Amino acid sequence: MVDVLALVEARLRTALGEPDARAAVTFLGTDRIEVLRFTDPDTSGTAPTAPTGIVRYATLGMSARPMADPTAVVADPVAGPRAELVLSVRAGAADTDKVLRPLAVLAASPQVEGLVVAPGASLDVGDPLWPGAPFTSVLVAEPGGLVEDLELDAPLDPVRFLPLLPMTPNEAAWKRVHGAGALQERWLAGGTDLRDPARKSVSLD
Repeated sequence: MVDVLALVEARLRTALGEPDARAAVTFLGTDRIEVLRFTDPDTSGTAPTAPTGIVRYATLGMSARPMADPTAVVADPVAGPRAELVLSVRAGAADTDKVLRPLAVLAASPQVEGLVVAPGASLDVGDPLWPGAPFTSVLVAEPGGLVEDLELDAPLDPVRFLPLLPMTPNEAAWKRVHGAGALQERWLAGGTDLRDPARKSVSLD
């Protein structure tokens, strides 16, 4: 059987460079989940007083098994969607390294809760993503931008690398009513910096 996680880590390294830190979390009854941290320079031309880089956190372990339809009587051990999660934030403005455990919790949710994580979904950890964070939930965005899908030999589905966009409680509530697309349009119209770990909610009037 192909070593899916070795291929996933190789894809992450190709797309994001060498990780400068990694941590592992194991929950009762689940496989080990790792979270890798990648740091790269910020070339956006921000002011010298602004944080000077982007830090990205990527899970490793969620894709070891396919996500199962929660209505299925028996989970298929081979076929089914596979994914890992990627969060990008500006470095230096908050203690975002504390997001490692919440990310691992989200990555373990398909095993623990039988969830199929897909673009447009909301994932809530119930507590701030890191100390002082104005976010307790994330919006799952479309894959394929930062890290390309990893094709696997049939009958295995490809691994998709799903970006996570932190949401304030007001944004999460508004998204439940109006949908993910409408919220993303508000972010775009408002020029929202979704990588700002201390940003305020976009105007929802």
